[in-house]
Amino acid sequence: MRTHCPYSSLFDPLIVFTASCGKDYYYMVSLGSNNTYSKGSNAMLIPRPEYPRPQFVREEWINLNGSWEFEMDFGRTGRGRDLHRADRLQQSILVPFCPESPLSGIGYTDFMPAVWYRKTFTLPTDWSGKRVLLHFGAVDYETEVWVNGESAGTHRGGYSSFQLDITKLVREGDNVVTVCAEDDVRTGRQPGGKQSGKYHSYNCYYTRTTGIWQTVWLECVPDFHIDSYRNVTDPANGQANLAIRFKGSYRKGLSLRIDAYYDGKLAGSRTAQVSSHQLHTQVSLDEVHLWEPGQGRLYDLCFTLEEDGRAIDRVTSYFGMREITLTDKAVLINGRTVFQRLVLDQGFYPDGIYTAPTDEALRRDIELAMDLGFNGARLHEKMFEPRFLYWADKLGYLVWAEHANWGLDITTPAGLSSFLPEWLEGMERDFNHPSIVGWCPFNETWDRDGTKQDNEVLRITYEVSKSVDPTRPVKDTSGHFHVKTDLFSLHDYDQDPESFAARLETMKNGGEVYVRHPKRQKYEGQPYQVAEYGGIWWDPAQSHEEGWGYGDRPKSEEEFLARYEGLMTVILDNPHISGLCYTQLYDVEQEVNGLYTYDRKLKFPREAIRRINMKPAAIEQAEGPNV
Repeated sequence: MRTHCPYSSLFDPLIVFTASCGKDYYYMVSLGSNNTYSKGSNAMLIPRPEYPRPQFVREEWINLNGSWEFEMDFGRTGRGRDLHRADRLQQSILVPFCPESPLSGIGYTDFMPAVWYRKTFTLPTDWSGKRVLLHFGAVDYETEVWVNGESAGTHRGGYSSFQLDITKLVREGDNVVTVCAEDDVRTGRQPGGKQSGKYHSYNCYYTRTTGIWQTVWLECVPDFHIDSYRNVTDPANGQANLAIRFKGSYRKGLSLRIDAYYDGKLAGSRTAQVSSHQLHTQVSLDEVHLWEPGQGRLYDLCFTLEEDGRAIDRVTSYFGMREITLTDKAVLINGRTVFQRLVLDQGFYPDGIYTAPTDEALRRDIELAMDLGFNGARLHEKMFEPRFLYWADKLGYLVWAEHANWGLDITTPAGLSSFLPEWLEGMERDFNHPSIVGWCPFNETWDRDGTKQDNEVLRITYEVSKSVDPTRPVKDTSGHFHVKTDLFSLHDYDQDPESFAARLETMKNGGEVYVRHPKRQKYEGQPYQVAEYGGIWWDPAQSHEEGWGYGDRPKSEEEFLARYEGLMTVILDNPHISGLCYTQLYDVEQEVNGLYTYDRKLKFPREAIRRINMKPAAIEQAEGPNV
């Protein structure tokens, strides 16, 4: 796949990027024909050059990553100073890295109430007469975009993707895109996740992310074009059930051809007439290959919109054939009980903060977890980017998708207005990823300043999420306090395997289920998971002066492994527990309870951790074959 990108000269941040990352952390690209760049040795540098939306790929696109002009706006006076029409901003920054990160070339970590970006681009001549869409993977938090000094639109939400139709604003020759992002995680009116509300990082709160932190790109489409699709697979009947949406001015005489391939061989095809802006159809497959944990068997998918036998729009994608069902105790994938051996993944990177330095770094985090015997992860307090989910799909890695609810006040219904629209944007964007085996909009919904959470916020979010996606389980919150949920989850950081086991002993023998906050939540017979535990503090090199972890620190590696095995065995041996999530995969800044260091170096003997993690789970032995 070749990447289209406009030519721009090298700025200082590109040099910073190269120096910070080294040969394993960047891609070099060389000039080709038609303003096209591909990997090569004669080079200019484009960070994160891969196509950012792997489940909805078009060939004609321009990657706008690279050097942008940049300016901090501490007084939020940029509009009054007409920065959206300025000829130049004060600094330069390397997009898509946030200004707090070393890779951005800025590295400023104090609060920035507003930031501005500016970049010049030139459209290819063969885009004339087509619609031009400007895409942002993610911008934190409230964003306005101008093209050639005219407002192109706004977006609120620091984690979901958005696009703007800028056809009427672009012109021949040079065009200028300007972006303003306003951000303040201290207000209580926006989801901030693990971003610190203090000047510095502390405990389990880390360096903030402000402004652009995922790829920015352009693409061209015909006036009437494929806008999005949903795919609900039916393995038992060998079908992919598709709902396709279109945008633009509808006209008669259009058809959509859908081709599915497996391992390069045509596995199913369907052509349907397009009679409106929506189309519901099915593709029957000649061969059924199941997507399973550790086995990311994927079908390639191609949509071709045709008029009079001529292709006018084409989108490529992929899908996995799998089905999720629940019993009163277990989670089944394709009818088989799967014990979810999950690990907490925070999605932070030493040089990029929220942004992985390369696509390979995303894949590597999954491989690191699988290498230790985990079959999935909770993607914690952050909507992860689609490229991570692509690798999870490809590698057969189970994930629970979350939103970054920490920092948001949900003690009144007003919390919904700041949460639900962005959460639904994320669900819509990520619906087709087979690796997502559940939705968890909230995590640990603590009370705020002595005021209890508004239970209706959780209940409404659960109900809406289920109506949007009835094919997956939804946890209203992970840990506490449950209001309405498909799975019941416990968070417990007890460091003593004996007292940890004692709390779960009655449940293990078929008796009363342990509920940590019985006055605030009620167990109603759902599958039960220990969704956070462990968090064992281990930093023998004392690489952090003020390191942080849970409980007392082990005095030796042997003591760590004994505690790790003891806690894990309590859960695995309980036939009424369907999954676990260990905290955590790697250290993040001062939080040093990872199995890997922040720079992804393994702290313990691989085989020792893997042996413990791979012990058979009682629920799998009771309910069916081990997966």
